Amino acid sequence: MTMRKIWMNRWFSVAYHYVKLIRDNENGEPFTFYGTHPNIDHVSLAASDVKEVEPEVEGEAYIAFCLDFCQRHGIDLFIPRLHMELIAQHLRRFEEIGTKVMVCGDLELLQNMMNKEKFYRSLEGKGIVEIPNYRVVQTADEFAKAYQELTEAGERVCFKPTEAEGGMGFRILKKDSDPLTDLYGWVTLETTYEEAHRTLSSVERFEDLMVMELLEGDEYSIDCLADAEGNLLAAVPRLKSEGRVYHLEYSKELLEISERIAENCRIPYAFNVQVKYNKGVPKLLEINPRMSGGLYITCLSGVNFPYLAVKSAFGEVFPKPNPKFGIKASYVEQAVTLSFTESEA
Repeated sequence: MTMRKIWMNRWFSVAYHYVKLIRDNENGEPFTFYGTHPNIDHVSLAASDVKEVEPEVEGEAYIAFCLDFCQRHGIDLFIPRLHMELIAQHLRRFEEIGTKVMVCGDLELLQNMMNKEKFYRSLEGKGIVEIPNYRVVQTADEFAKAYQELTEAGERVCFKPTEAEGGMGFRILKKDSDPLTDLYGWVTLETTYEEAHRTLSSVERFEDLMVMELLEGDEYSIDCLADAEGNLLAAVPRLKSEGRVYHLEYSKELLEISERIAENCRIPYAFNVQVKYNKGVPKLLEINPRMSGGLYITCLSGVNFPYLAVKSAFGEVFPKPNPKFGIKASYVEQAVTLSFTESEA
């Protein structure tokens, strides 16, 4: 059996789990893993067979680095996290050197998913998934108007940059604040409207902010697996409960949402749909066109999402997986050796 080579560029620490899951696949298929990161001691590299320092460059310089890395090491499959959009623009150059890339090749779709406003607009009115009530603002006056309209509609309000990963820039607007109580309390994502408006008023214009209704119900991450054409093969809703507890739940409503998204968007390989309930209605937060941070927990369903996504990227056909639901799960820290230098006793 041929030993194929997989490279993952600057990923989150959970890439450690992805590599383990792909390596420990049910078919005993062998792989050699390559990892790069600006910090050679980053834990995402700990499961790789070969690791190198990644340069902190952008644009064509980064593409040149990627192409050189793939050629030097004979990489069969490149699984990018950093600069996915840029890399997708140059897929042909990777194909010419014999490297497959596990990324969405539909540039318009990928660009939309990277920008919350564009993606919301692309889905509005199509009956695919409910979209939160929102406004996009660039000035303090627009922010004030959006806040007033949403509060008058009976909504609690939050905001987030239209282009941000994870929880970066997310804030919940609260009515009152006691600075001393806040100082002695836990650090939170809350701020007052007055504080936010005062900060935003310090500049004439700022980068796009999405001011939207706060979704106050249960939050689900739906991990999805598709083939190279975007045909959905499996989906598992994962509910984040108290603390570190997760539930892998069967939900007809959420599975139908993932099916509609897959049918209309045709996102290939592994992707993640985040929805949150408000007043009994599941509404879209965002879609991540990559493996999610909690995907290794979802794999307790019996579906090896990372490995099957790799098989899809290689164009291989496999039986449609049958995930198990009704699983309650959590996680613990794990000690990982980053390097070992033998010394004299």
